[in-house]
Amino acid sequence: MSVLVLVLAVCAACCLGFGFVLQQNAAERAPLGDFLSPRLLLDLARMPSWLAGTGLMVAGLVLGALALGGGELSLVEPLLATNLLFALALSRIRTKQPLGRQGWAGLALLAGGVSAFILAGEPRGGSAVTDPVRHWLIVGVMLGLALLLTLWAGRVRLTWGPALLALAAGLVYGVQDALTRVSGRRFTSGGPAELLTGWQPYAVVVLGITGLLLVQSAFETAPLRRSLPALTAAQPLAGIACGVGFLGDRLHTDAGALAWEAGGLAAIVAGIVLLGLHPAMPQGAGTGTGESGREPALERG
Repeated sequence: MSVLVLVLAVCAACCLGFGFVLQQNAAERAPLGDFLSPRLLLDLARMPSWLAGTGLMVAGLVLGALALGGGELSLVEPLLATNLLFALALSRIRTKQPLGRQGWAGLALLAGGVSAFILAGEPRGGSAVTDPVRHWLIVGVMLGLALLLTLWAGRVRLTWGPALLALAAGLVYGVQDALTRVSGRRFTSGGPAELLTGWQPYAVVVLGITGLLLVQSAFETAPLRRSLPALTAAQPLAGIACGVGFLGDRLHTDAGALAWEAGGLAAIVAGIVLLGLHPAMPQGAGTGTGESGREPALERG
């Protein structure tokens, strides 16, 4: 594993984690009538804290793209999942909450899971799948599932809506990372002309805006702990599926390696859930249920 890829991926995770916290702090003050509407992004753009968070998120995306340019998707995605550690670190500074057993357990599971998956699988490059049917099938399944989750979230937005939107955004971002990797390959092989004549870079932009709207709608309607774990868990799983499915990423597939890889992914998800539910994570402005306190306004919207 390249040290540069490791540093870039961890720096990207840091920017993303800090950016998500700042974005959610701003989004919870946005009008709830803008739920899943492009107007939400226009309203948020007037808030300095949201702009700062978005700037960090963009920096994280750029660093992540650079990491993807030098490493395989199946390697970079688990490292990007550590953004939750940085989100928790910033939240702890704001809330003064100690890590406690839950925090340390989540940290150990997430770090151990990432290490186990990478060491057992040893992700490495290979020949990308040229069959367009397989390519479109995997992308279609991911985006189709994201659409279904979004439609479902619109029906249950006061209960499971934020988690469902975050899951959808994670799937969208996983596909975006895969297409970012494809775009990087096109640029490397033929320069700007080769890059701009393909559909992938334009899809990256569209998916980025779509994911941003989904994430901000999730942040708007519930505390960070209700959405960020789902987002952080879904993105690497979707990215790894795309990497192995059509980008040519290769992992060790003997019985022992597969067991460690599966265990590593399970530990990553468990660690994300524990950290995401940690008391240090923002609870929202409301009281009692931990919601934002704006349910009646949402029901009328």
